[in-house]
Amino acid sequence: MLTVVHVDTERGWRGGERQVLWLAEGMRDRGHRGILVARPDDELAKRAAKRSLEIIEIAPHGELDLVAALRLRSAIARNDAQIVHAHTAHAAALAAIATTGTSTRVVVARRVDFPLRRNLGTRLKYGRAHAVIAVSTAVARIVAEGGVPRERIHVVPDGVDLSRSVTPANSDVLQSLGVAPGDPLVVQVAALVPHKDPLTFVRAMAVVRQRVPQVRALVVGEGSLRPAAEAEIRRLGLEHTVRLTGFRRDADDLLAAARVATLSSVEEGLGSVLLDAMAFGVPIAATGAGGIPEVVEHGTTGLLSPPGDDAALGEHIVRLLSDHAVAAAMIARARQRVTEFSVDRMVERTVEVYASVIK
Repeated sequence: MLTVVHVDTERGWRGGERQVLWLAEGMRDRGHRGILVARPDDELAKRAAKRSLEIIEIAPHGELDLVAALRLRSAIARNDAQIVHAHTAHAAALAAIATTGTSTRVVVARRVDFPLRRNLGTRLKYGRAHAVIAVSTAVARIVAEGGVPRERIHVVPDGVDLSRSVTPANSDVLQSLGVAPGDPLVVQVAALVPHKDPLTFVRAMAVVRQRVPQVRALVVGEGSLRPAAEAEIRRLGLEHTVRLTGFRRDADDLLAAARVATLSSVEEGLGSVLLDAMAFGVPIAATGAGGIPEVVEHGTTGLLSPPGDDAALGEHIVRLLSDHAVAAAMIARARQRVTEFSVDRMVERTVEVYASVIK
């Protein structure tokens, strides 16, 4: 039996936090022990508690918080953990400090395709890592270019729970968000942050509205670019077309109710929300950023446009809204493709990485 301490002290709930939760659950189902380190009262801790997972609450003030690192070190020793799996960059620094001078193995997850910084902090985080799990080959390449030895890098794509039952949002919920019955609905579930490039999505919807006047769009997520996105919506006169919903616990239901799912990222590790769309039977129009082409094959399981190209993204959305035969064919092929990204497979491959570092 493996005992792994999973560290994710980020605020909020995104795709990475959901992967951590599914991984800890999957380990438990296989007879292993996964302990979650999360911020008190944050969404990850709340959801983990509902699933009766073990939780250690730590709220570091920064990635070099020595008090938090000492608390983590104590928890590792107390639970006789063989491995600490750091799921974010800040968590990697915390894990590196907490395990210094111990035999505990460190595994670091890398879910974004940002280049690694060439500084002392990066050397601390990744120099202590016995393995780095990259979410895609695109991310693995960037990690290697950042100086991490290739033999330490393992590609394990995110997973999607294919067994869950998701009910599309009903008409009452949709009408509360400005979507009337019969309105063609486009949904993007993504934080309003620079690498998700929500402004390109807003501009793409201006293109779509010219061709499909009744279209409605929801952007489900929150972030620093909300004021800029709101300003762009006003500038383009899209107040009745595009709605920023903020964080929603029913994001899956909204996505399942869409006629088209989008992701306008300019940088992207994998785009796990696209796996959800594929599982829900919603056709995809996205950019080809980062690892997205490893999930969506252009012209086969979705339509991909160059990052930042709002005109191309808009045209792809229009095509999927207008050509039902094309959309149906892509949905069918995507449902077959997504089975390769099951949570079970993600858990099994991650456990294999764990086993390789404790030999």
